[in-house]
Amino acid sequence: MQHYPQALNYYQQALSISQTTGDCYNEALILKEISSTYLNSGNYQQAINSGHQAIALSHNLEVVEFKLAIEAGTSDLLAQVELKQKNYSQALKDSQKAKNLAQKSGYKEIEARAYTSTAEAYNGLKQTQKSIQVYQKQLTLYTQMGLIAEQAQSLYNIAKLQRQNKQLSAALTEIDKAIKIIENIRKEVDSEDLRTSFFATVQDYYQLKINILMELHKQDPSKGYDGQALQTSESSRARVLVELLTQANINIRKNISPELADEERRLQWLREAREKRLSEIASQSQPSAELIAATKQEIEDIIKQQQELTAKIRATNPEYAALNYPQPLTLSQIQQQLDSNTVMLQYSLGKEHSYLWAITPNSLDSYELPPQAQIEKAANDFRQSLVRVTASSKQQATAAKQLSQIILAPVASKLANKRLVIVADGTLQNIPFAALTEPTAQESYQPLLINHEIVNLPSASTIAILRQETQQRPKAPKAIAILADPVFSADDSRVTGKPENNSITPDLDLQRSALSRSARNLNRNGWDRLTGTREEAQAILKLGSAKDSLAAFDFDANYNWVKNPQLSQYRVIHLATHGFADDANPELSGIVLSLVDKQGKPERGYLRLNDIFNLNFPADLIVLSACETGQGKEIQGEGLVGLTRGLMYAGSPRIVVSLWNVDDEGTKELMTQFYRQMWQEGKSPVAALRAAQLSLWQNPNWRKPLYWAAFTLQGEWR
Repeated sequence: MQHYPQALNYYQQALSISQTTGDCYNEALILKEISSTYLNSGNYQQAINSGHQAIALSHNLEVVEFKLAIEAGTSDLLAQVELKQKNYSQALKDSQKAKNLAQKSGYKEIEARAYTSTAEAYNGLKQTQKSIQVYQKQLTLYTQMGLIAEQAQSLYNIAKLQRQNKQLSAALTEIDKAIKIIENIRKEVDSEDLRTSFFATVQDYYQLKINILMELHKQDPSKGYDGQALQTSESSRARVLVELLTQANINIRKNISPELADEERRLQWLREAREKRLSEIASQSQPSAELIAATKQEIEDIIKQQQELTAKIRATNPEYAALNYPQPLTLSQIQQQLDSNTVMLQYSLGKEHSYLWAITPNSLDSYELPPQAQIEKAANDFRQSLVRVTASSKQQATAAKQLSQIILAPVASKLANKRLVIVADGTLQNIPFAALTEPTAQESYQPLLINHEIVNLPSASTIAILRQETQQRPKAPKAIAILADPVFSADDSRVTGKPENNSITPDLDLQRSALSRSARNLNRNGWDRLTGTREEAQAILKLGSAKDSLAAFDFDANYNWVKNPQLSQYRVIHLATHGFADDANPELSGIVLSLVDKQGKPERGYLRLNDIFNLNFPADLIVLSACETGQGKEIQGEGLVGLTRGLMYAGSPRIVVSLWNVDDEGTKELMTQFYRQMWQEGKSPVAALRAAQLSLWQNPNWRKPLYWAAFTLQGEWR
């Protein structure tokens, strides 16, 4: 909406020039675009006025085809205005006029678009079958024109109307045709970014198919339609991630040309220079917000160039070209990934209905849930109650119970004391299921983690790929490589020799929450030192053997240490520092390492998502003991795009990450307990995380979920 006034201003300037030069054709075209802009901005009367002016001017044109084309296109715009105003009879007249004029002019694109307005007008007049017939004519026209994506759109519209008309079997046939087309289109797209953005635009196709299948399941539960709906849900999510994980073991730089290698080095050098410059600006006493924003934009542009170059390098690799990407898992294949103690809960949120599938090795149960908007409001309320320091225990319990009743109560009888593997959707990806209340609990608040281990997955197919890629991997010989307490500023006492005061009062919530491991806002004068990370690391190291451990503190906790190949020798990699999430540009998300050297001179210290994709971390477990490391940009069809997928690509089948700004002291306590449970009690990472969180919940000083619920385990639970 905010760009419409600017667009109209440019159009008015162009219109004035055309009027001065007497260019009637351009004047009519511009008026048509002005009409379209008014339509999109919701100013319908102005859209009608400009449209009629365009039609009147078109009558003065000498070239008949141009005259007919402008009048046809503008008539279709007027039909769209009438549709917005629910004047369906007039919309039908205008759209049919547009179609007839377009046919005379020979402009098939305009004719095809006019069919959409005609079909919508018939649908508005409750003449659904006529609307279907119009879309079928449009489909024929698009087929003649060879427009593949447009054919899929027509098929989708036909299926949507057939479902509306209760013709469910016919609707399923048509939506299957549409999905087959878009799957074929997707295969032809080389760029991961383009594949992701294209897939986001067609998620409604999969949602429609899920709705159709679940309605068929209601009619006949014995036919397995709910299993097909689950498989459709699986087909609609995290496909690029699955493909990335399939590529992970290929050395794409094998046989790289000298030209591409030189360009790769040049971009890397350029980016390092910009990263260093960003550190220098941020460390100034009064950093310039404009310079920081401009430098971040330069870094973002370089990262995009690096991504494009990586795609070129892949394209020249014969192993990459020969890859056969796996298809999403079927119901039976998903069940094969589970054991008798595990229930997978897969969610699909939709505008009309949402769905939940509960899968065990030998069963599938499906449930219809409320629309996405209702679920996401409850989820956002729940999350806010957790992260807001001033929220009372009663408010948190109420919010937890409200969401739990919506998304867990329907399946409560199937949960028992099982491990829960959560394949979330939408805003549910941002909430800790461990902090939801047990749906059958009699108490006001009994967190789910009391009776359940909880694991998160981007998709069911992800776990199959992770297992396939790691099953033959030899176990790393050493225990843990740990990084903590980097130096962020030339003002740090480790540079200046002057003492710092970072003392925290553990039992005061407001003081304790003031020091979190978040570096989300780069427009500030440096970042606080996190002394808790050092104490956390030292406590963890005491639990293991010194000869099996590697530690980096202070100036050594730097970018070069993280890039060191020796880290591939360690089963666990633990990074305790500031983290930052960039929702708009996930490739800029990352963690902060030492930003200055021993002389206080700035050095590269931002380990961003793009860098993580180039790491070799074949560890059993990676722990990001920092803020918001489990966050990212939510993209339809891919879920949260952030650090987790980069670390899985780097080689780890399980990652521990955080969902919000975590408290320094609370995180130190949680992580110490986590490693004690793993190493001294012999528990698996998921069981150890649950035990550590329980220990904090049982401690009055750390009872609030704010301190223990942020960390989740993504990936392998075995």
